[in-house]
Amino acid sequence: MFRMWGKIWKENRLVKDTVICISDYSLSRTQMILQSLDDICIQFDLGHPIWMDSTIREFQRHDKARFYQDSFVETIDFDFLEIQVIEE
Repeated sequence: MFRMWGKIWKENRLVKDTVICISDYSLSRTQMILQSLDDICIQFDLGHPIWMDSTIREFQRHDKARFYQDSFVETIDFDFLEIQVIEE
């Protein structure tokens, strides 16, 4: 089962978190990541963040990425959204 952990951080504190599970292995890994991010954004009532080049490199290296204000079109009331793959 593919699981991704989504966390919202504000002032060095974890404000909200959720774990998204996907068991449909007909999807590619990239599709699972994007679907999980979509589900996290829906649960947190957020617009979809933009994947910057630096965010993509960070995710490729560590299976973890942070989306700051510059990744969102609308204004956010937290410091960053962090996603992390916890199981594949």
